[in-house]
Amino acid sequence: MSRPVVEVADVIRAFGPAFEEEYGHAISSAQRQAMNAIVKCRTAAMGGHVEACDGCGYQRIAYNSCRNRHCPKCQAAARAEWLDRQSRDLLPVEYFHVVFTLPNDLGPVAFQNPKLVYGLLFQAVADSLTELAADPKRLGAEIGFLAVLHTWGQTLTLHPHVHCVVPGGGLSPDGARWIPCRPGFFLPVQPLSQLFRGKFLAGLSDLHARGCLTLAGSLQYLAAPTQFAAWLDELRRTDWVVYAKPPFGGPEQVLKYLARYTHRVAISNHRLLSQDANTVSFRWKDYADGNATKTMTLDGVEFVRRFLQHVLPSGFVRIRHFGFLANRCRGEKLTRCRELLGQSRQQAQPSDEEALELCDGIQGDDQAGSLSPPTPRWCPACGVGRMVVVELFSGTTPPELCAVTTTNTS
Repeated sequence: MSRPVVEVADVIRAFGPAFEEEYGHAISSAQRQAMNAIVKCRTAAMGGHVEACDGCGYQRIAYNSCRNRHCPKCQAAARAEWLDRQSRDLLPVEYFHVVFTLPNDLGPVAFQNPKLVYGLLFQAVADSLTELAADPKRLGAEIGFLAVLHTWGQTLTLHPHVHCVVPGGGLSPDGARWIPCRPGFFLPVQPLSQLFRGKFLAGLSDLHARGCLTLAGSLQYLAAPTQFAAWLDELRRTDWVVYAKPPFGGPEQVLKYLARYTHRVAISNHRLLSQDANTVSFRWKDYADGNATKTMTLDGVEFVRRFLQHVLPSGFVRIRHFGFLANRCRGEKLTRCRELLGQSRQQAQPSDEEALELCDGIQGDDQAGSLSPPTPRWCPACGVGRMVVVELFSGTTPPELCAVTTTNTS
């Protein structure tokens, strides 16, 4: 794939100093770390190695990746490793995609309290799904699911929401039966939305009562219990969006979906169109206008601000598993699910060819992030020899070579 005309790293190099001058007092350590990593990624500052052809002697330099989870250039390797693990957990059932979205009024609170609010968001989603699914009038089963946090909208505004991928069914309370969903239907979204709203607001009220929330600037008035209670009442009267998308066709389609959604960053390099001395332009989809592709131009400092508000706190886990897919019980309960569904563990694993097809299918996807194809292991000069590592170097000036090209590696 050709290198994008503009990369997020270029924007941060150009406008990072002005951003720090204006917002430096409010930059978190995680945001500063992300800025530094993205700027250095796949440059001499990261170090790298020298490869040489074992046939013709041709040499090239490969720079290392930063591996920061917010870097648009560093998601392909992490995605591939993660997908390989997830493929072993797929069941031969219909899968559903459910999205839980926080109202816009909660955005400022989430921005000032990301770890608390996003943690509460995960918990409210998990409790709502498991409780409604366990209701004998609904499904009456213990379900398992994967949840992924996204915090951005197409224009980089704060838009916290959680994508859930849920197998269509679950274990009976005694673990003796697999209870399937009705074909094409998982759970009704209206009671799910009401349950989600109630659980989240109850948790937020508890955080406020215990004095855990930061409420500064325009939110300072919410520090007063009466004002906060009135604000919560307004949110209770608001319809919260829970969206159940059409079910996937099967496990292979689930993997393709996961490949596009799990390791995304706020914006991929391939959505950037241009940059000048003052502004940055990028493509975005207007979902309110029939998914029309449009162009937005932002002041460079504003672009950096919007991008960095999606950097999560250090150590915060944005991909989580619940129910029978939770880490503490996944091995035992997945084995039981397979027994009840008549699936062997060998059947659950895709072939190498299927895995390669999945990786090929997401190369260059604008919404999946910038994916760089793996560096070829054969010699690009003679086409016969193999490239082998002959020298490592740290974050200093790379060695000078006679016949050399520069590439990158993850």
